[in-house]
Amino acid sequence: MSAAISNNRTKPDKVITDIANYAAKYSIKSTEAYNTARLCLMDTLGCGLEALSYPACTKLMGPIVPGTIVPNGAKVPGTSYQLDPVSAAFNIGCMIRWLDFNDTWLAAEWGHPSDNLGGILATADWLSRNAVAAGKKPLTMRDVLTGMIKAHEIQGVIALENSFNRVGLDHVVLVKVASTAVVANMLGCNHDEIVNAVSNAWIDGQSLRAYRHAPQAGSRKSWAAGDATSRAVRLALMAHKGEMGYSAALTAKTWGFYDVLFKGQPFVLKQAYSSYVMENVLFKISFPAEFHAQTAVECAVRLFPEVGHRINDIKKVVITTHESAIRIIDKKGPLNNPADRDHCIQYMCAIGLIKGNLTAADYEEDVAGDPRVDALRAKMECVEKKEWTKDYLDPKKRSIANAIQVFFKDGSKTENVAVEYPIGHRRRRKDGIPLLEAKFRTNLARRFADKQRTAIYNSCKDQKKLEATPVNAFVDLFAL
Repeated sequence: MSAAISNNRTKPDKVITDIANYAAKYSIKSTEAYNTARLCLMDTLGCGLEALSYPACTKLMGPIVPGTIVPNGAKVPGTSYQLDPVSAAFNIGCMIRWLDFNDTWLAAEWGHPSDNLGGILATADWLSRNAVAAGKKPLTMRDVLTGMIKAHEIQGVIALENSFNRVGLDHVVLVKVASTAVVANMLGCNHDEIVNAVSNAWIDGQSLRAYRHAPQAGSRKSWAAGDATSRAVRLALMAHKGEMGYSAALTAKTWGFYDVLFKGQPFVLKQAYSSYVMENVLFKISFPAEFHAQTAVECAVRLFPEVGHRINDIKKVVITTHESAIRIIDKKGPLNNPADRDHCIQYMCAIGLIKGNLTAADYEEDVAGDPRVDALRAKMECVEKKEWTKDYLDPKKRSIANAIQVFFKDGSKTENVAVEYPIGHRRRRKDGIPLLEAKFRTNLARRFADKQRTAIYNSCKDQKKLEATPVNAFVDLFAL
């Protein structure tokens, strides 16, 4: 006779209740976190505006049914679209992530916490427009910044010790979980409803990393986060209507997330949620490159004056790097599309050595077709420096170190140029902020006339003014 199966419900998993408690109850006190969130907002929206120049991105945007306009719907910055919050979250998330140029978090799991802005901004804008229509007060941009800090924290703290990529899962599962918690709170869900929403985010089948790796790296990696943050909005809306959750979504024997998708291992969480992640987040300021290669491209650009005119004389190039870079972006053989190229450290370094720069346009066919690029890639080898691998995981350092040395056919060689911390690192904030602001101004100029982009920039530049701005008024600044 088989044992009876217990049908007694357990208390909700602690991991889920901790997320809900933080989303609903924790008060952010850090001035640095709010100021960094403002910079993150500028940079993230700027990345989205640049992506609007690429038809491969814009073809996926707009309403599901062409021509649909939602009264009091959320507006998509840089476009004329006004959509339901789920569709708007996908649109905003898609454009933010398209060029691999927004912020980054590197730990046991890597990811891009600003991906959560799609769901946060769409929901805040939709709520604000409906509040104004009902004669009530809209949310302010401080509410958006608070949501950003909390979403960054949820995604980033879970990522510190838990590697989803090692079990084949994509990091956008953490975008979905973080966005769900923050958006549910923004909608006014109580604690139990947030628990329900987050449990459903874990219950969902999760994205496989197949679209990020050879031999089939492709453009889904550019819209996967938009998909995740929009799914989060849908789950939060359902919870707000009273849809049930699943208390043991993670821990249920046989059927829970741990047993099905995480090799039976529970998450390791060594620190409480606060504002650590936003304060330490990495900005991609100089190059639209997968972040493990940021310092490598910086090395290549530094070597360009010495190497650029001698490309055909190169015998070999040695890239000294850390383990995660070798595992993720050390790539040989043909590269089939821009999504393939921006995750190849050899390609990115080759462009830096040949051109002295790297832009989003350099991943397109006309640049990739230069025969010097693949010829130079074939001469490159990646070597791990174990000290840098250790420093990459050290919470007090979080370095992303790379070095490049070029050897010529005549026996001469360059110095071994090394950069341990990219310009977007917290340790280089002072140097990075002016460049981040310049990047934002450049991206504004891609889309808006002088008067409009000046109004946007001035609104973003002033912390107090930005925080006090109604969300709908802020988003209206970006309307076409």
